[in-house]
Amino acid sequence: MAIKVTMPRLSDTMTEGTVATWLKKVGDKISEGDILAEIETDKATMEFESFNEGTLLHIGIQAGETAPVDSLLAIIGNEGEDISALLAGGAATEAPKAEAAPAAEAKTETAAPAKAATELPKGVIVVTMPRLSDTMTEGTVATWLKKVGDAVAEGDILAEIETDKATMEFESFNEGTLLHIGIQEGNTAPVDSLLAIIGPAGTDISGIADNYTAGGAATAPEASGPATEEKAAPAAEKATEAVAETSNGGRILASPLAKKIASDKGIQLNQVKGSGENGRIVKSDIENFTPSAQAQPAAATTAKTETAAPAAPKVFVPAGEVFTEEIKNSQMRKIIAKRLAESLFTAPHYNLVIEVSMDDAMASRATINTVPDTKVSFNDMVIKACALALKKHPKINSQWKEDAIIINHHVNIGVAVAVEDGLVVPVLKFTDAMSLSQIGASVRDLAGRAKNKKLGPQEMEGSTFTVSNLGMFGITEFNSIINQPNSAILSVGAIVEKPVVKNGQIVVGNTMMLSLACDHRTIDGATGAQFLQTLKQYIESPVTMLA
Repeated sequence: MAIKVTMPRLSDTMTEGTVATWLKKVGDKISEGDILAEIETDKATMEFESFNEGTLLHIGIQAGETAPVDSLLAIIGNEGEDISALLAGGAATEAPKAEAAPAAEAKTETAAPAKAATELPKGVIVVTMPRLSDTMTEGTVATWLKKVGDAVAEGDILAEIETDKATMEFESFNEGTLLHIGIQEGNTAPVDSLLAIIGPAGTDISGIADNYTAGGAATAPEASGPATEEKAAPAAEKATEAVAETSNGGRILASPLAKKIASDKGIQLNQVKGSGENGRIVKSDIENFTPSAQAQPAAATTAKTETAAPAAPKVFVPAGEVFTEEIKNSQMRKIIAKRLAESLFTAPHYNLVIEVSMDDAMASRATINTVPDTKVSFNDMVIKACALALKKHPKINSQWKEDAIIINHHVNIGVAVAVEDGLVVPVLKFTDAMSLSQIGASVRDLAGRAKNKKLGPQEMEGSTFTVSNLGMFGITEFNSIINQPNSAILSVGAIVEKPVVKNGQIVVGNTMMLSLACDHRTIDGATGAQFLQTLKQYIESPVTMLA
């Protein structure tokens, strides 16, 4: 019987998804666990697996198209089956409901023997899908690091679980032998579903697994009765074989953007080494790829041709073809656009700019970095100075509400980090209590994990002020859009060597421009100016930050 597959909700904020790539085409045989397509959400691009077997009869959303959650994504059924009623939304869509009664009876029949298995044998522990973030409703097992029969010690990492925010390592809090795996690699299941069973080696746990299947926590939709276990095992084996065969065979893990750039540049993906998760090829891998020596003869030929060209200048005759390229917006880019537009058009922005001398800061940094195992950047010094200045000017550390202004007396500074698909803001909690070296180590750690999409959701929440630094790109001055619900964001430019006046003399000095964007609803101009004066004092004389 044909089954409708709808656009899944792969994160709590997802309202629509884009099909980046179809990995199956109409007419292909589908096994349970096969990857149907890569779907781009507002968080990331994820592989979407089939929970059904059959033939792919229809594709409802083509590659590159965007559709709301629960839209018709595909139809899977028997080869040659008539799906016109499903496409028309007619009576055939009620077929699954018609079969619901026998299925319910089967579940009722199997429930009685299952109850007998509810009492766990001595030493046996059921491990369920954990809730790894406050918004998590389901998780995907990205990788199992243990297999059935392996000894498990307390603290061992059982698996990597992909949530709506990031991929996290899941540790065991128990000891024993891994007796059963309830969710295979790549499969998605709700929180509290049966993930694994741990206990003494050789313990019979078949009744426990059946009980969880009968209770409706398992992911397989056909689960009903003892036959399910026999059917699930071969299906899981097929899924595992399919994934292994795919990764060892023709399919290469690569982001849609990387595939597009590689295609435009004529680069073979099998020649590129991926730096992303599980060896996934990302945009930077393609951009940094150096072609093999085979391209050198062609380059030499081109050089000879150019050399052989006549030296006399020719009149340029405009000729060519107008060329444009349309790149679909990723879900992350859509969310960034939406939130920044809301911030700019709801909060009345204004900017205050100040120039600070960096001579003493440069000398202080050089001295600090002579300490072994210590590395402090100018950005770390700016963050520390901001934290101390915010304690003196708490009105900057505020947020607007319709009926009140919230003043935050704790300081959590968000640090803007550019990633492949957009921008994320990891947060340094209680920044004012951190030393310069602690700030430096934390920023490097958070920025590195942000670029690898390994940040936990709690590490991107709760900022009270934001710092954005483009100085490393040579940008001397810029204005940022406030990262709401913050009331202000500091834009940090590059350090520039130039003539300055000191004690009536023109000398060579080093200066840096700072621009503070403020929400006029919460911060008046004088308040923002006083904050910048304090910030300037700390940065120009770093020793005062120790007082």
